[in-house]
Amino acid sequence: MTTHQESQSPSTAEGMGLFERFLSVWVALAIVVGVLLGQYAPAIPEALSRFEYAQVSIPVAILIWAMIFPMMLQIDFTSILGVRRQPKGLIITTTVNWLIKPFSMFAIAWFFLTVVFAPLIPADRASEYLAGAILLGAAPCTAMVFVWSYLTRGDAAYTLVQVALNDLIMLFAFAPIVVFLLGVSNIQVPWDTVILSVVLYIVIPLGAGYLTRRAVIKRRGIEWFDNVFMKRLAPVTPIGLIITLMLLFAFQGDVIIANPLHIVLIAIPLIIQTFLIFFIAYGWAKAWKVPHNVAAPGAMIGASNFFELAVAAAIALFGLQSGAALATVVGVLVEVPLMLALVRIANKTRHHFPTADVQAPAEAKS
Repeated sequence: MTTHQESQSPSTAEGMGLFERFLSVWVALAIVVGVLLGQYAPAIPEALSRFEYAQVSIPVAILIWAMIFPMMLQIDFTSILGVRRQPKGLIITTTVNWLIKPFSMFAIAWFFLTVVFAPLIPADRASEYLAGAILLGAAPCTAMVFVWSYLTRGDAAYTLVQVALNDLIMLFAFAPIVVFLLGVSNIQVPWDTVILSVVLYIVIPLGAGYLTRRAVIKRRGIEWFDNVFMKRLAPVTPIGLIITLMLLFAFQGDVIIANPLHIVLIAIPLIIQTFLIFFIAYGWAKAWKVPHNVAAPGAMIGASNFFELAVAAAIALFGLQSGAALATVVGVLVEVPLMLALVRIANKTRHHFPTADVQAPAEAKS
């Protein structure tokens, strides 16, 4: 890193595009437009709901692939070969993300949604919201963490290693964890339905992203891939996300109008979980004397969520009109303000960590 980078943190405007900076605003607008569509143009969601195969909405599946595929293109799995060079950061992020986060999310959400807020939320609706929280907890961040890494002056190559390893683990761990925690919550979901969701929304996009990345880089080179190809695809994810959320809220309009307080009640355990997971990972990294440029992004991965996958899985498992889908969207709504707050905390506490840069694994460079 340069001396200038060491002396000055990147601004939010530099690190985030228009969509990322105002994600919560776009989501709020999608809520309004979706609710209005559901109330005044119900024929639109009703017509789209007819295009289904094996209980999977074809239009929604296409939109979800549009959301996820560009993110999967960013993953360079060859970077994992450099894992042995700096194991502490990877031990922390994988342990927190897969042995702590899903279960703490379940415990916090269960306590608030089914106990504390029991007088305010009907039991059957609380169970659906809990299911959405479980899906968020089982999906650590994949794409936005590169923004958080940049804003905290993180080691970009090492962040790539952390994300790639988490994505590989997600292939095998997401379904068992989700099925287990839903079962504990007395929410029955058939294994084959969960596996279908994993195949549709993790395996296929991940495989397609890997093959496309290799083919494009081989043909045009890594610089063209990063600076031309990825920039051309950049608008696809936000467009897919916003249209998906509009459809979701077109179906959820009646519930939201009848229970606006539920949005706030769902947000409370999600906010508590976000700060808890960040400080567990961040504190552990400080205790292990992990450099700040590895510690901060590693803590951000667990604190934030792969909300596109969570939304996709909630829709596939429970439907567009479910409380689970609504809960995952509340996760989208609160994520950016929360993560920006954590970025500020990380930058203000940088002096508590070792400052030596971690050498980027040679294999992480395409």
